[in-house]
Amino acid sequence: MKKIVCSGCALLAILVYPTVGCAAAYPEKPVRWVVPSVAGGATDTTTRILAPKFGEFLGQQIVIENRGGASGNIGAEYVSRAAPDGYTILTCIASNASNLALMKKVPFDLVRDFAPVSLMVTVPEMILSHPSLPAKNVRDLVALAKARPGQLQFSTGGVGSIQHMAMELFLVTTGTKMLHVPYKATHPALIDTIAGHVPITVVASLTGLPHLRSGRLRGYGVTSAKRMSIAPDIPTIAEQGVTGYDAVQWFGMLAPAGTPRDIVMKQHAALLRAAQDPEVRKRFLDDGAEVTVSATPEEFGAMVRSDVAKWAKVVKDAGIQPE
Repeated sequence: MKKIVCSGCALLAILVYPTVGCAAAYPEKPVRWVVPSVAGGATDTTTRILAPKFGEFLGQQIVIENRGGASGNIGAEYVSRAAPDGYTILTCIASNASNLALMKKVPFDLVRDFAPVSLMVTVPEMILSHPSLPAKNVRDLVALAKARPGQLQFSTGGVGSIQHMAMELFLVTTGTKMLHVPYKATHPALIDTIAGHVPITVVASLTGLPHLRSGRLRGYGVTSAKRMSIAPDIPTIAEQGVTGYDAVQWFGMLAPAGTPRDIVMKQHAALLRAAQDPEVRKRFLDDGAEVTVSATPEEFGAMVRSDVAKWAKVVKDAGIQPE
C-alpha cells in the first residue's frame, strides 16, 4: 500500500506541475544554432564567439549550422518552421527587419513566427566622406545636400544593407536627397570613396576608424544612439542635431514561436552569462562591437517590432520600391 500511495503522489505531481519537469530536463540533447549567412561573415563570427560559453552555461553542446541566402531569409524561414522545443535557435540580424519592407515576398513574419530571446551585439556604422567634400560636420553636410538635391552620391555595400538603410534614415530625417551608389560589398565602396570617386560612404565603425584617424576620410559621426566604447571622442549623428537618429547593425537570438517561456528564459540566462564573460566582451570590443543583451525577452521583442515599423516607414518615405 505504501508503494501505491507514493506512486500516486508522483503521478499527481506530474499532472499538477507538468512544466517543472520540462524546464528541469531541458536541454537533453545538442541545440542547433542557425546562422542565416555563409561561414566567415560578421553574423557567423558573432555567433561563434558566443556559442562556446552559451553552450557551457546552457549545459549542452551547440551545433552551428550555416544557412545563408536571400539576405538572411533562408535561414530565418527554416527556423520559423522548426519545432518550438528549444533545440533550434536563430541569429537574427538587422536586415531581417528591413527585408519585410524591401522585398515583395518574405516567407515568414518576423514578429508572429518567432519567440524573442535577446539582443546580443550591436555594431555602430559611420558616415564618412572624402576630405575634398566641403562639408566639415553634419550641419554642413545637410546644408550641402539641400543646396544640391539629388546630386551628392553615397556608396554602400549594397541595396538593403544596414549601411544603405542607415543613410536613407539620415536623408528622410533631415529632409535631404542623395544618390545611392550600391556596390557588391563594403570594401570596394570604401576604396572608391578613399579614391574620391564617390564622395560619401557608410561603413561599420571599426572599418572606417583607421581611415578617419589617418585623415584619408572625414567622419561625420557614428550612427548609434550612444558613442562607441572604443572611440568615445567621436560624436553621434543624433547629438549633432539629427534628433532620434539611431541605425546600427544588430544581432539577436530568436526561437520558433510557441517555444515554452521557461525554455526561452533558460536560453536568455545562458546568453547573458556568456556575454558577461571577460574574454567574450574583449573580443567584441576589439571588433568595434557593443555587447548589449536585453534585460528580458520582451524587451528584445519590442525592439524587433520597433525596427520593423521604422524601416517600413523609411522605405515608404524614401520612395524605395520593394523587389
